[in-house]
Amino acid sequence: MSRTIIVAPLARAGEMAARYHCRHMLSLMANGHDFAKPGIVESHHTLRMNDIAFAGTGKLVGPGAQHVSELMEFARRWAFDGPLLVHCWLGVSRSPAAALLVALALLPGLSDAALAGRLRSAAPFATPNRRLIALGDEALGREGRLIEAVAEIGRGAECATGLPFVLDLS
Repeated sequence: MSRTIIVAPLARAGEMAARYHCRHMLSLMANGHDFAKPGIVESHHTLRMNDIAFAGTGKLVGPGAQHVSELMEFARRWAFDGPLLVHCWLGVSRSPAAALLVALALLPGLSDAALAGRLRSAAPFATPNRRLIALGDEALGREGRLIEAVAEIGRGAECATGLPFVLDLS
């Protein structure tokens, strides 16, 4: 049983899937941002949303409760069956937020602060999407603990794109 979540920008998703033998992949991409699923991936789910911190307007789709619900369902189907690859366009905001939510959905006893600290150590550039974190906090009954933990680690370092990183939940 692997308790490993690999987070990557889209440009490195195929490489990370191959390197870590990821058969499961969660994609958080805006409408119209199409991509090829790596051949090794057997179980894949795409959540279509923009990286914004509000509900959205016009063509912009903000993270919503339905996205969080689908994310939780995918997490339960994965349930640590090999490494999970989570990616978004840059690997900085949506995918780090999703990785935290997947971890807490499957391991509800984890400390929000300790998990956010692990994220910051693994990815100094990560700035988890605030709306996705807030919706996940509510859906998981964290009572504000996840929101507070992510606020505590603060905004990540400036970067043009994120680098792949491993969130080890062992």
